[in-house]
Amino acid sequence: MSQTLGLDTVDLSKATLSSLLDGMHQNKWSSGQLLELCLNNIRQRDDPANQVYTARFDRTAKAEAAAIDALQQGGVPIGDLAGLPIALKVLLDVAGEVTHSGSKWWVQRAQSDALVVSRLRRAGAVITGHTNMTEFAYSGLGLNPHYGTPDNPLAPGRICGGSSSGAAAAVAQGMAVAAIGSDTGGSVRIPAAFCGLVGFKPSQQRIPREGVFRLSQSLDSIGPIARSVDCCDRLDAVMAGERWQKRVPVDLRGRSFVVPANYMLDELSPGVAEAFARSLGKLRECGARIVEAPVPVLDTLPELLQGGGLTAVESYHVHRHWLQQHGEDYDPQIRRRMERGAGFSAADYLDLQQVRAERKAQAEEWLGAYDGLLAPTVAIEPPLLAELEDDADYARLNLLVLRNTTVANLLDLCAITLPNYQHGDLPTGLMLVGRNGSDRSVLGIAQAMEKALTP
Repeated sequence: MSQTLGLDTVDLSKATLSSLLDGMHQNKWSSGQLLELCLNNIRQRDDPANQVYTARFDRTAKAEAAAIDALQQGGVPIGDLAGLPIALKVLLDVAGEVTHSGSKWWVQRAQSDALVVSRLRRAGAVITGHTNMTEFAYSGLGLNPHYGTPDNPLAPGRICGGSSSGAAAAVAQGMAVAAIGSDTGGSVRIPAAFCGLVGFKPSQQRIPREGVFRLSQSLDSIGPIARSVDCCDRLDAVMAGERWQKRVPVDLRGRSFVVPANYMLDELSPGVAEAFARSLGKLRECGARIVEAPVPVLDTLPELLQGGGLTAVESYHVHRHWLQQHGEDYDPQIRRRMERGAGFSAADYLDLQQVRAERKAQAEEWLGAYDGLLAPTVAIEPPLLAELEDDADYARLNLLVLRNTTVANLLDLCAITLPNYQHGDLPTGLMLVGRNGSDRSVLGIAQAMEKALTP
């Protein structure tokens, strides 16, 4: 089989990293050919008015792919991601490129790669470009008035979710085989769920954030968006500085999970509720023990969000001088939310951190009795763009979209979303949340769940 014919049979919107790596190792296609397929998809599918990519790194990406192919042909050992085209949310620094974090005025030409980007390169990843996002990552909806809002590839006319909107859209349309985003309140998991993908939010301390423009120092995490749990597992290992190893399959029999009877199941749309119930049934058929029980700490979380919470005060700290000088250049929705942080005193901030520490300890205690928590990733399906034109609707839907995912950030847990919808339905996600530091266990369990839920 020729290399061209081999790649012609591949749909990048469905291909896993494992299958693509196998094809390169078997000489069915080269890294250069794989990159060219991604570039063709970008040329054909990226809308200049509503950008998925805000910057493409074609010249350097082609050089990286050519180097990988030369090493492969020479029999030189190459990394765990060698030859795979990966996209980056435009708040991760790439040496020589501009980091603008979705802003039209704030630009910074990076002098060096973010640490996670350096690790991706060392593993052989081919960096395709920077992808669109909500300005400064401050929304779960993904709208951007400066670069446009990417359309949902699975549900045209609806949002991709945010803030890593372009990252998910790129993977869903085969413009990259995976992408790296940030997650402060769900910004990896929401767009992954809305675009039919897997998204992983690690324990915050697991992945270094050097060279990543911050929204909230207390809540930001860096995580992957990809086609499968195995894909996210490979990317997570590289970014954490570990060597990826193939997993021993996990048995769901006897595993114990809690479904919160409060907070995370409120205001579910009928479609989300039906998909969630259907998936719980499948997991029970595989032997999982699932109990529905009140989780008291969840009812206390709104106090951590009053006045915008940590995100408002910490983002205002970063932007306070820029808001005075360039306030008119901000997305008004983002500016209003940042400026709420001006009302916090130092004492208020320290009180908030103390309360959060207490809630984190409570979460560790109640999760210790289970292998994880299960909930819908988002309470509703992706909203129509037209539903977000009114400021009041934008604010209401943004809070609802973020509500479930924010739990893991506020309580410093790890979490993963799996696709959870049937053909013809709007995309939704099933979320598994685990204790801080249980990332490897959560990924293994999620892989077993993925197999159980796949038709």
